[in-house]
Amino acid sequence: MYPGGGSQVELEHLFNGSALTAVDAKGRLSVPAFIRGVIERRSDAKAVVIGMHEVSPCLNAYDRGFARNLFAENERRRLAEEAAGGDIASHHARARRTFGLTEDVPYDTSGRIILPPMMRRRGKIEDLALFVGVGGTFEIWNPRLAMESDDEDLKDLAAYRLEEKGIEL
Repeated sequence: MYPGGGSQVELEHLFNGSALTAVDAKGRLSVPAFIRGVIERRSDAKAVVIGMHEVSPCLNAYDRGFARNLFAENERRRLAEEAAGGDIASHHARARRTFGLTEDVPYDTSGRIILPPMMRRRGKIEDLALFVGVGGTFEIWNPRLAMESDDEDLKDLAAYRLEEKGIEL
């Protein structure tokens, strides 16, 4: 199952786990090994696609090949909305967010990327990035925003990762 409840092409490798990484003033950070491992098992491209999450104040990211699953999910939702008499404008806004408001970001041999300025600003990423695997995709959070979430498990995860690095809350 994918966002919105539709089933898509089955993925053999899923993103699970979490990690906290430092972000320098230029937006450089290391993509955690658990993320890189899945990306490299799914694709030859050493890159991530980063965009805004549909509902949460974080970034959503995935490997290049996952875009076809997102397209299929968008189409499933468009057809369901049209059948229910919905407004087509929501489909176009979702398609722009899914494909137009994204950045394709390659990583180097050590797993470092430069988080694009627009994504960094939209995700409010400052000096730390909390990576959270969510199956087909992964999220990148400002851990301080994660601490303000209504999701108690996410709050606990962010608190744990911050404490693990010796960062005061």
